[in-house]
Amino acid sequence: MRLPNSRTRHGFTLVELLVVIAIIGVLVALLLPAVQAAREAARRTECSNKIKQIALASHNFHDTYGRYPAANIRATERVCRNYLFEILPFVEQQAVYDAAFSYNSPNYVNSWDCPLTGTPSGTIRSLVLKGYNCPSDYTLSNGYASNQVNAWGGSSYSPNFQLVGMTNQTSPVYTGGAGTDRRPKYNLGNEPDGSSNTVLISERLATCGNSGGTWGNLWAWPGGDWNPNTWGGSIANSPWGGNWNQPPIIKPVPFQGTTGRCDTSRPSTGHTTLMIAMADASVRGVAGTVQQVIWQQALTPDDGNPLPGNW
Repeated sequence: MRLPNSRTRHGFTLVELLVVIAIIGVLVALLLPAVQAAREAARRTECSNKIKQIALASHNFHDTYGRYPAANIRATERVCRNYLFEILPFVEQQAVYDAAFSYNSPNYVNSWDCPLTGTPSGTIRSLVLKGYNCPSDYTLSNGYASNQVNAWGGSSYSPNFQLVGMTNQTSPVYTGGAGTDRRPKYNLGNEPDGSSNTVLISERLATCGNSGGTWGNLWAWPGGDWNPNTWGGSIANSPWGGNWNQPPIIKPVPFQGTTGRCDTSRPSTGHTTLMIAMADASVRGVAGTVQQVIWQQALTPDDGNPLPGNW
């Protein structure tokens, strides 16, 4: 005769269950910051790679045409365009570039208004170019400046006007054209302060708001002297005032309040440091605490002041 098993099976007690839940909560609390940090590190690496590709595209453009891309061309050639448009063939966007230059018009044309199938507006301006979008740019909305959704593609990057826009050129003016070309003052390798001491490309958030309104950094915007401190095109736009020579803004609040809000005339970033590419195509980070005089020296290619090694 088999005796019944005297051992009884017990489940978890309430206390034991609460202890397990508490331990899991502690582990999640410990791991979550590490996961978030890893994700941000990956986004930062992607953003760094993209700004590197823009800098290399600028070098390839220089090899082809013997000059840096221009901040904008509005007077001397048939197709009005900006810096980021000029380098399109060198960032695998030849078809977009050709859409403007093959547009059947005998006179002046605005590149951003040229027809392009597959975009919300049917024109180039509403094309999203992922190569110009930093994944840490929290002001983007599906690739658009968040106040220009389906209207203008956003950009997280801008060239340094002090390097690529300080020479004016106004003649000849094509029929229907207006304004002034803003072209580079120096070529690659003959910058007085050296290519390793001069900023070429900087981060700039796609959407930026201040007391004057909410603006954006739009990759196809004409650039140059056309509202440079509001709708983008370039950084360090000194002829039009603003805080062009002030250090970058780190993680600004684009639309709210007066503290920490975005300044449209300054570079800005969603990282803890601003990512920039120098004219020699090297990429580095710049802290928001960088000295103002050092930052201004990095922007200006001909002030005669070499940058300190640890800036």
